[in-house]
Amino acid sequence: MEYITIKGGKKLVGSVDISGAKNAAVAIVPAAIAAQGVCIIENLPAIKDVNVLVGALRNLGIDCQFIDTHTLKIDSQNIKSCAITYDQVKDMRASYYLLGALLGRFKHAQVPLPGGCNFGLRPIDLHMKGFEALGAKINIEHGMVTATAEKLTGTNIYLDISSVGATINIMIAAVYAEGVTHIENAAKEPHVVDTANFLNKLGAKIKGAGTDIIRITGVERLHGGEYSIIPDQIEAGTYMIAAAITNGDVQVNHIIPKHMDSLSAKLTEMGCKVIENGDTIRVIGTENLQACNVKTMFYPGFPTDLHPQMSALLSVANGTSLMTEAVFEHRFQYVKELLRLGANIKVEGRVAIIEGKNTLSGAQVTSTDLRAGAALIVAGLAAHGTTSIGNVKYLDRGYERFEEKLTAIGADISRVHIDE
Repeated sequence: MEYITIKGGKKLVGSVDISGAKNAAVAIVPAAIAAQGVCIIENLPAIKDVNVLVGALRNLGIDCQFIDTHTLKIDSQNIKSCAITYDQVKDMRASYYLLGALLGRFKHAQVPLPGGCNFGLRPIDLHMKGFEALGAKINIEHGMVTATAEKLTGTNIYLDISSVGATINIMIAAVYAEGVTHIENAAKEPHVVDTANFLNKLGAKIKGAGTDIIRITGVERLHGGEYSIIPDQIEAGTYMIAAAITNGDVQVNHIIPKHMDSLSAKLTEMGCKVIENGDTIRVIGTENLQACNVKTMFYPGFPTDLHPQMSALLSVANGTSLMTEAVFEHRFQYVKELLRLGANIKVEGRVAIIEGKNTLSGAQVTSTDLRAGAALIVAGLAAHGTTSIGNVKYLDRGYERFEEKLTAIGADISRVHIDE
């Protein structure tokens, strides 16, 4: 089994380059199936979730070739199947985007119910309702979702919840629907916009991505094209928080600073200096971190994917902070592991009451999901002594060269393999 060990207490100083956005990549790679031509996708993060999706596409008979570490060529012109098996995608949630892509182009798709990180029910009911509104018939049996349609027809779809996954999935399918589709109460996250921009590059007619209402005019064909994925907002935020918790001085490169506004505001409120310059943000920590209250919200609010990392930071701030989770009801599974590191956190419903303290102490802990693992890394960087983090498979799903990037800015971190 693999563990990550950290000898904490070292300031992080230097600069770090941010990879392509995981949440955009796992939508855009499946969306490339909709193209009746060759797609070249650049700035892909070299992470496990991307590799799993590429493997799934290859099993469908799609030609996928890595031109280099971060550039993928996808040619689905000779696809042989529209059915994905459970074993191919059991460890990731974003496999559901294959439904929208296959249903849109071929009017048939069979994909297992999604797996991935377990921090809430996160049902895909909204996806299914959207597909049905477009004219598809949905059958769920033995853990498999089968979607079929003679044709898809544009319609008005209102999302009860501003779901990122449902917004993107319905948008991908609706590209091939006859007429016009309106998605109301649409999610506005950067990766929704990025997926829409990618599809438009291929000839789709999507307007309004990034607003409450997305308008999709159906087309008969999408051609191939080249596209570069946006930087990863969550990876950038994780390094910004790591700089703050170690009282460091870190410049985060190749990002879109606007995407970081909600975090930058909170770090400034806590006493850090946050300096934007072009496509970089520099975070300079302070020895006197102040408590603050945070509530996760849909974009442009504070992202739920930065909640655990932010709780780690609040646990070393002066005073009492409140962390309110308004997106995923079971996001607090990481708390019991932070308690092992000496954090003082009490959870009441969807609110964590965090009593800050000056020091954390190293311990053996276990990652419960991707962002929980990142929070334990962040906490371990500040803790006195050695922290050992198990179940690091989750981290590999979403962070490229995590230990290498942290080592380059001064962390004492390594991955070790221990035979059971």
